[in-house]
Order: sequence, then C-alpha cells, then structure tokens
Amino acid sequence: MDEFTEQFHRDLGQLFRWRRDVRRFRTDPVPADLLQKCLDSFSLAPSVGLSEPWRIISVESDKARAAALSNFETENTKALSGHSGARAELYAGLKLSGMREAPVQLAIFCDEETSKGANLGAATMPETRRYSVVAAITQMWLLARAYGLGLGWVSILDAPKLARDLDVPESWTLVAYLCLGWPEETAETPELEQAGWERRDQAPLVEIR
Repeated sequence: MDEFTEQFHRDLGQLFRWRRDVRRFRTDPVPADLLQKCLDSFSLAPSVGLSEPWRIISVESDKARAAALSNFETENTKALSGHSGARAELYAGLKLSGMREAPVQLAIFCDEETSKGANLGAATMPETRRYSVVAAITQMWLLARAYGLGLGWVSILDAPKLARDLDVPESWTLVAYLCLGWPEETAETPELEQAGWERRDQAPLVEIR
C-alpha cells in the first residue's frame, strides 16, 4: 500500500528540481535549531554495514576559514590555467564558491578506518564508505532545500592540505566542503547551465547487457 499521496509525489519531484548547487548566499545566520535538524538527517542516511563513517567539522574560526578560502583560491587559479580562449574567459567569470559569504561551512570527512560496521561490505569495496557519506550529504541537501536553505559543494580544493590545516586524523578523507545558508535567489536551472558552461541531459542513458 502506497503511504504517500500524489501531492507528496509532486512535491518531492519539485524538491528534486529546485535542489541547486548554491554559490550566492546572504550572510544572515542560520538558526541553530534549523542547522541541527539538517545535521540530524545524517543519522537517517544509509551506510555500508551501518558503519556511519561520516565525520563533520564545523569550520567557524577565522583562521580555519581563511585557510580553506586560500586553498580554494590557489586551486581555482590552477584550474583556470587549464583552459584557454573563450573557455578560460567563461571560467574566470564563474562564481564557484560561496566561502566568503556562507554563514555555515562544513568539512565532511569519511573515516576510512572506522571499526563500526565490522567492515561489512567495505572489505570488498572500501570506497563504499565514501559513497555512504555522499548519500548522507545528498539527504541533508534535500532537507536543507525543503527549509529554504541553499547548499554549495566546493570541490576545487587540495583535499590533503585542507585535512592537515583542520588537523583531522590521518584516517579521515575529505569528501566535501559545504557552504550552507540562505540563497540570494533560487532557480530551477543550474547556474552552470545558465552561464553556458554545460547543459543537463534530459534522461540518463541506460545500457542493457
């Protein structure tokens, strides 16, 4: 028996469409209770062997944020050098991080050596721990959007250096640096598509073997 209504199905589809990678944030703070609701969603996420390998660092100090921002800017300059001509000009005009404005910034790691879950599933495919962290992030992303928040995933980073700057255990691998806050505006179309960088395929290609 279907426990959800047709209206719920429509609303969920709309949530998927309006979940965007946000880079333009207002600086208004996120209420502590709302942030906690978003973080609590991790406990509902699937994980290989029920290992729950996610480790969350709230990046709040000026020193830590400055290190993360400097890391991004250095790597972004390197990335720009990999393009030329019109593509380089387009890249240079993209806003690829909300790190200067976002009131909440989270570094999400995977504990590659967690004993929780007794290695079930991860013995043969250890990368599934990181996939579990990604699944949890996606779940939080959707919940945050349902509350009107925006989330941006910053991946133009030297991950090992950021891990050292944040002084985390060596067994932790950076999966994501997230900016969270109130978006300046919302849009159904991805910003990169609006800028002409790339377009979204209408449907995934399914191969039958």
